[in-house]
Order: sequence, then structure tokens, then C-alpha cells
Amino acid sequence: MDKLQVYGIGNVLIDIVSHATDDDLKALKLDKGIMKLVEGEERDRIVAFTSSHKSEYHCGGSAPNTIITLAQLGIKAALSGKIGNDDFGDRYEKQLRDHGVVSYLTRADGNTGSSIILVSPDSERTMNTSLENNRKYSVEDIQEDAIREAEYLYFTGYMWDTDSQKKALLKAISIAEEAGTKIVFDAADPFAVQRSGGEFCRLIERHFDIVLANAEEARLMFGSSDLSCCSEQLADICDIAVVKNGSAGSVVRRGSEEYRIPVYRAEAVDTTGAGDIYAAGFLYGLCKGKSLEESGNIASRLAAGIVGQIGAQFNSVPDVE
Repeated sequence: MDKLQVYGIGNVLIDIVSHATDDDLKALKLDKGIMKLVEGEERDRIVAFTSSHKSEYHCGGSAPNTIITLAQLGIKAALSGKIGNDDFGDRYEKQLRDHGVVSYLTRADGNTGSSIILVSPDSERTMNTSLENNRKYSVEDIQEDAIREAEYLYFTGYMWDTDSQKKALLKAISIAEEAGTKIVFDAADPFAVQRSGGEFCRLIERHFDIVLANAEEARLMFGSSDLSCCSEQLADICDIAVVKNGSAGSVVRRGSEEYRIPVYRAEAVDTTGAGDIYAAGFLYGLCKGKSLEESGNIASRLAAGIVGQIGAQFNSVPDVE
């Protein structure tokens, strides 16, 4: 069997896509076009609505999007996460394996995390995320041998949440460092950076080899709006730094090396998951022995491809060469 190349840890969210009229949204007491966290009775009420309507179910979550894309590209990739003993967990795990991902998902009582997307007739999307069992992810859910085998350990800032999740990540980091597995971190969201209270910078400096961040996340970490300055400061505390800045492109830096990566032209239909797919493209390049500049260009090209369709995963295997 081929050697495992990427071991990912991430929040597992089944995407539930259903259509809803403005009256439906009012009945559900939801503000149209919002994105928010839901739980308890509110979560159950929205799930009940989707169950009584025609709905689509897809694997979702930031790190899972990255891992699935890597598997589509022929990289042997695994996903570790926490799901429930429920129908959503069954659906998720089956689809994950169908995508070619090695599943290291574990189960517990409670619900599988979900992102419920209600699409209005005017194509407006109202998104409701319920983290559920993801927040229970713990040290016991880690596969130590798989981390030791992998070339890269990958996770995002979204996982730096509960004490249980933090302890699990610190354990995975320790295993990776001991085994020589490269640690790849994607800041993932400005809110995650703010919530960390400076912990991300300390972790990057002490442990992480490769770090990806967008311009806003980098600005929050280093207090500068200058893309080149942020990438330079980030590269000072890790081996490889990647800073993305939307239509202005991205910068990849290692030490004094700096590569400015252009944006590839695309008609944006849905920008959901563009950062996740950029990370997949960059990791694909590294796994294939490409240069940093080549890896950045592959990442940019894949990110442009994903915004041209609905959803955060490709409908067919993307062209990377």
C-alpha cells in the first residue's frame, strides 16, 4: 500500500443543502443571507425542515474540503475527526471513502456536525452551522501511527476551540515533531485568529513548518496591512509562509526567497472554500516535489477553478498541470 502523505484533522460538517422560500425562513425565525452557529432546539427545528424537503447531502468542513481535494488529485490523504452515531455520520463516512480519503473518523453519542444551507429562490444562501461532536474531539481520537507515517500533518485554526480539541492538537503536534512529519497550519478565519489571543503566533514560532493565512488573518497576527511585510514576518517564525490577498494574488516566502503568485481569471459564482482548495493545491505541489512557486501557481489555479462552481469541492478531478 502507498505511504500516507497527508494526515488531516478537522471539524467534520455534513453540508445539508435545501431550498427555502422567504416565508419558510420567517417561519424558521432565520434572517435571510446570514451565517451563524445554531444548536439545540433551533438546530433540530432547521434539520426537521430539511428532512421534510428535498435536500442534498455532501461532505463539508474546512480541513475536510482540503483533504478530499487532495484525494481527488491522487494524493493518499486521511481525515481524523469526530462524528455521531447517526444517519448523518453514516452518510458522511460513506461519501468520504467514496472520495478516496482514508477515514479515521471516530464516533460518540451526540450529533454529527452540520452546515445547513437554505437556498432562496433568488439564490441567496442562509447558512446555519452546528459544531456538535466536533467539539468533543480528544487525544483518544488521534491515530499516532498514521501521523508518524505521513509526510504532512494538516489542520486549521477552526480546530483550536475547546480544551479537548487543543489537547488533541498539541498531542498530534508532539507526535509529528518526534517523527519528522512536517506540520502545516492554515489560520482559516480572522475570528479564529482573534479568538486565539496570540496563541497562533506562539505555536507557529515553536512548532509549525508551513503556515497559510489570508491578508486579514496575517494583519491580525502582525498588525500590518502590507502583504509583503506580513509574509516576511510570518516567514521569520516558520519555514514556509503563504499569505493570500484575494484579487491581489498571494505571496509565498521561505527565508529571503519570495514568490508573488498571480490570481487566475475566473467568473466567481461561489467563493465558499476557495482558501481550502488553495491549501490543497499548495500541499499537492509539495507532495509532488514541485518548487514553491510551482506549488503556489497550482494552488491559485485550483482556487480560481472552485469559485467558478457552486460548492467547495470539485465535481470532477481538476486539471493541475
